[in-house]
Amino acid sequence: MGGAAPAHDAQRILESLRRVVLGQDAAIREVLVCLLARGHILLEGVPGTAKTLLVRTLGLALDVRFVRIQFTPDLMPADITGITLLTGAQQFSFRPGPVFADLVLADEINRAPAKTQAALLEAMQERTVTVDGQSHPLSQTFTVFATQNPIEFEGTYPLPEAELDRFMAKVQIGYPSAEVEQGILTRYVEGFEADRTETYGVTPVINAGGLEQLRQAVDAVRVEPRITAYITSIVRATRGAASLTLGASPRAGVSLFKAARSAALLDGRDYVIPDDVKQLAPAILRHRVNVAPELELEGVTADQALKAILDRTEAPTA
Repeated sequence: MGGAAPAHDAQRILESLRRVVLGQDAAIREVLVCLLARGHILLEGVPGTAKTLLVRTLGLALDVRFVRIQFTPDLMPADITGITLLTGAQQFSFRPGPVFADLVLADEINRAPAKTQAALLEAMQERTVTVDGQSHPLSQTFTVFATQNPIEFEGTYPLPEAELDRFMAKVQIGYPSAEVEQGILTRYVEGFEADRTETYGVTPVINAGGLEQLRQAVDAVRVEPRITAYITSIVRATRGAASLTLGASPRAGVSLFKAARSAALLDGRDYVIPDDVKQLAPAILRHRVNVAPELELEGVTADQALKAILDRTEAPTA
């Protein structure tokens, strides 16, 4: 099979992440799937649940440049994109901001003002930055990992729907189990330190060129018409569901299509099966739909509403 070598590299990246970020297997897989599908990722979880550790480890496994930007209420767009400086008589030079990296961690994105969020959104959408009328291209590998605390936290602002739709997936990172939590402490006893990457024991699996080859392998994964019909049925069902006041956009269907191909490659297949779609649907759709207010008051979550839709959407059979 043509996908054997790329799948092997992808699996090695997955293993590197699992060795460092304990007990978050589903989140790790979803993050890698989106990265291979050229998607940006929203990570949601309370502070201290290894969101930064996950992205930092990914940077080591891929041997690419990782940058973390702490979002705060006083962060300005120029703090992200960079500025043009006067360097001499009539001479200007562009000083690139932190967004000019390969993996960009936008930490606590929902604490920043809308204007600053918009600057990052433009970079995500265009893969270029425009400063004083000049366009500056970002790296081929450029991927944004935005972290947000659950909205109930004080001093946080929900991201606008249009901005949320730019993220391929919203990956939820919860508290680890008791067993895993004890394992985390044991590692610290053995000398692990989250702020010292040399203690991670991660060696690069591939570089930026290798990642591009993996992405091209994902683009070659076959998707039959019955699978695209299944994706379309799921996305359209979110728009007619009584449980949701906002359904998923056509971009959601494209994201689910791309992510399903990536998941197939990760499993060593060069074709997509219905399960690839079904398993990824919650991560790809949960941030693109709104639960009806009366159901939300009863504690119904987007994931529960989506599960009901997936259960009643017929999957194609072989």
